[in-house]
Amino acid sequence: MTQEKPTVGILGTGIYIPANRMTAREIADKTNGVWTEEAVVEKLGIIEKPIPGENDGTQEMGVMATLDALKNTETDPEGIDLIISIGEEWKEYPLTTTAIYIQEKIGAKNAWAFDLQQRCCSTVSAMKVAKDMMIADDSINTVLIAGGYRNGDFVDYADPSMSMMFNLGAGGGAILLKKGMTKNLLHETHVITDGTLARDAGVMYGGTCHPITKENVDVAYKSLKIFNVDHMKNRLNEVSLNNWFECIDKAFQKSGIEQSKLGYLGILHFKRSMHHQILERLNLSDKNTIYLEHYGHLGQIDQILSLHLGLKQNIVKDGTVISMISAGIGYAWAANVITWGTEFKKS
Repeated sequence: MTQEKPTVGILGTGIYIPANRMTAREIADKTNGVWTEEAVVEKLGIIEKPIPGENDGTQEMGVMATLDALKNTETDPEGIDLIISIGEEWKEYPLTTTAIYIQEKIGAKNAWAFDLQQRCCSTVSAMKVAKDMMIADDSINTVLIAGGYRNGDFVDYADPSMSMMFNLGAGGGAILLKKGMTKNLLHETHVITDGTLARDAGVMYGGTCHPITKENVDVAYKSLKIFNVDHMKNRLNEVSLNNWFECIDKAFQKSGIEQSKLGYLGILHFKRSMHHQILERLNLSDKNTIYLEHYGHLGQIDQILSLHLGLKQNIVKDGTVISMISAGIGYAWAANVITWGTEFKKS
């Protein structure tokens, strides 16, 4: 007789958003007239976005979001068994491990920690990894997933090909998972990666291929680029939407839950037309999600932020079926299924 796997649920979330803001008007001004304020708002879907202040380092924002999650869930940090950082590689000090820094700052002395990276897909993938590890290892019962994001530092607004990244902002997010819960259950996840896009976008300078020198330093820190514009555009047009819907379909199939029960989409920020296209295809409306037009794109923090806001605004409630969907440069797509509260039943 097959032993039933233990359940894994979400204890709660935490968020840190910097106080500083960049408005649609300021974004438009930085494009030197290529984009108008109205187009930034209506087409790109950005009214404003948070940008980092003096002390808003990537790792530090992960700590602040974690402290918020610990407070919101009344969790003792000494009860955390594992910390997975989903914070970005652009951080205070290269070659330092963010998860271990968070462990030290919050006093999680009984945990062990590591970093996981899949760009803006990191949170959804980390939740899958955490759940799988909790099921496989009896000693892992409570997992913290947390990190910060400020890749907007690298955006060159004068580069017309970078408009898809004008929405990059800054913030931190944290989510706590616990084994054996009977509510807020994390079900299954599906992930797709496409290596043909692995080198189509990234930061040009600062690695071993193109080190930062005195000759290129003025452009190096604005060198988040699409290296192969035509290939990336054509390939994403060919596969991106299909991959997203395949991830959603398979996540629901694996979970044994009808996709028609989907009630809230924890979706990343991108241009309005694509946002509404996805909602329409899933038979959802604006009432079933939160468009992050006052936040822009905080990378892998978007899904945590969306759930956090959905709970605060009472859009997510007992019985709501949630799917977090994400996509990250590389390229990766992912979706999971969550049932919130205790009222939902598969049958």
